[in-house]
Amino acid sequence: MKLKQLGNSGLKISELCLGTMTYGDPNWREWVLPEAESRPFIKRALEQGINFFDTADMYSLGASEEILGRALKDFARRDEVVVATKVYYGMSDNPMHSGLSRKHIMHAIDDSLTRLGTDYVDLYQIHRWDYDTPIEETLEALHDVVKSGKVRYIGASSMHAWQFMKALNISEKNGWAKFISMQNAYNLVYREEEREMLPLCEDQGIGVIPWSPLARGFLTGNKKKGNDGETVRSRTDGIAKALKYGQDADYDVLDIVTDIATSRGVSNAQIALAWVHHSPNITAPIIGASKMYQLDEAIAALDISLDVDELARLNDAYVPHNVSGHS
Repeated sequence: MKLKQLGNSGLKISELCLGTMTYGDPNWREWVLPEAESRPFIKRALEQGINFFDTADMYSLGASEEILGRALKDFARRDEVVVATKVYYGMSDNPMHSGLSRKHIMHAIDDSLTRLGTDYVDLYQIHRWDYDTPIEETLEALHDVVKSGKVRYIGASSMHAWQFMKALNISEKNGWAKFISMQNAYNLVYREEEREMLPLCEDQGIGVIPWSPLARGFLTGNKKKGNDGETVRSRTDGIAKALKYGQDADYDVLDIVTDIATSRGVSNAQIALAWVHHSPNITAPIIGASKMYQLDEAIAALDISLDVDELARLNDAYVPHNVSGHS
């Protein structure tokens, strides 16, 4: 698998990132796999050349970080993998255990390092924008964790383009560590990031590592009109419901995905991923897998090159959506 530079940084990551929200504690979400069932996916990813793994402290309230850390210790060399985690969402009902205050960031990074069983995180990302904390406070705290050696690079996740540009400007003005990546929602049925965020990232040399490239599974075709889907996750995924995948126009896009996939003899997921991978603005989409064939198909999708007519059909079917995924 090819390695690509993450933005203008020197960090090199695989063309796919394995997201680990699926691995952790089933008591947190019923579709989450426990450790014994999770480890084979991390091992297979490493064997296939994936060196980039994304988690967050809030995934299974820390259990995802613990599982990933133990698996990487057993299956890989630390200096050959890129570990990304995130901070913002609450780790308990106590308001001191959430947000992007200096106090919380300093505590959260230490907790993440302990759970991951490592001395440093390669990419430390703010999971969302904190409207209750001055961005200057957040950025200086992130700069300090970089200078402490606990973090190599910093990144951001879903927010408005003006917010991201504001943060980049403040960091540059103060000589602080700057964000090198943006992890935003982007897929065939949610392309609003093309209006401002993706051009901003291209202009500023920011790597883009989108989440939900399959629209929480919608683009696989597992959700029919009028029902919540065939899997436990599709029926219980509150995030998918909040993002409102499944509008009439989305099904028009899905029909085209299905038609192209059928004609090529591949899965819907592979066509949807091939489309994301085709974008010159994208560094590495973040994929999840709860069944081994899903991981294998995602890797195989890297070899699919969509032709001009297929791209036109997929692109022309899109209808603008309300901005979402920022909260």
